[in-house]
Amino acid sequence: MNAPGQSAAAPRGRAEIVSRVTVATVVIAVFAGLAWADATGLGGAPPAWWLLPLVVVVAARGAAEACGLAAAAGVPVRGALVQFLTVLVAVSAAVGAQAVAAAAPDAPRAAQLGWTAAALVAAVTALFAAEVARYGRGGRALAAVAAGVLVVAWLGLPLAFMVALRLACVEHLGAEQRGPGHLGILPLVSLVAVVKAGDIAAYVVGSLVGRRKLVPALSPGKTWEGAAAALAAALAAAWFTIERAGIAPGARPWGGWPLYGLAVGAAGMLGDLAESLVKRELGAKDSGRVLGGLGGVLDLVDALLLAAPVAWLLWVLGR
Repeated sequence: MNAPGQSAAAPRGRAEIVSRVTVATVVIAVFAGLAWADATGLGGAPPAWWLLPLVVVVAARGAAEACGLAAAAGVPVRGALVQFLTVLVAVSAAVGAQAVAAAAPDAPRAAQLGWTAAALVAAVTALFAAEVARYGRGGRALAAVAAGVLVVAWLGLPLAFMVALRLACVEHLGAEQRGPGHLGILPLVSLVAVVKAGDIAAYVVGSLVGRRKLVPALSPGKTWEGAAAALAAALAAAWFTIERAGIAPGARPWGGWPLYGLAVGAAGMLGDLAESLVKRELGAKDSGRVLGGLGGVLDLVDALLLAAPVAWLLWVLGR
């Protein structure tokens, strides 16, 4: 005989799995379609511009979820302003790349991130200006600024690195994106593949055979067995996307696929735990329910946030 509540819990568990699989399939299909359009330059669009609408949606929705979590926990935050500034920082790398390419085609690949640095400073300035304009004692102005800066830096800045990763290995933004010296969208795809392969492996292995808790006080569901599986899957994804793609030795990320898989995979796990820390501190289980069983947008991209700068650095150093 089932224990009380067990029969009801089983359908709920199955429904959550179905929801996760369904939403994940849709997300993968959307990303794959946009990646294909971007990689082929569909309609004559420059590199990254087919993916920018997705970046804007993730930045705006993710910032809204983060601000909602903060507000629910009593932390003051100016939601609309923070959303706008997060989008501004996220797209700054694409704007900067176009500007740098037009002014100095031979400029270093990192030059585009100067625009991102300027956008981040502008965001901090705007958050302080908003509190100065409406200051009143007891209004927790400093907490509002700190919360806003955290959201913009935690979400907007890594998204800018993802855009920069898409553009890091394109020699001339208006030129043909294929052929020698033009890795195109592969660096970005490698980031997503390595991180998400680790995510899936950690979830499956941790659920089936996980016994030893990784950080029980922070995330009871994560295990050492799942972490080991995540790193193994990250290495396999790195090998497949880098080695099997036939990339010339001089065009691979620094340290090759083994270092790439380990470093990006480990950064992805830390990014997942970082979001767990935020949710734990703010008393929330998920960042939202817009993606059904997958939770919110932050739950979807959390592991990518800390992994993106690592991936960008390794690819640029390797070039």
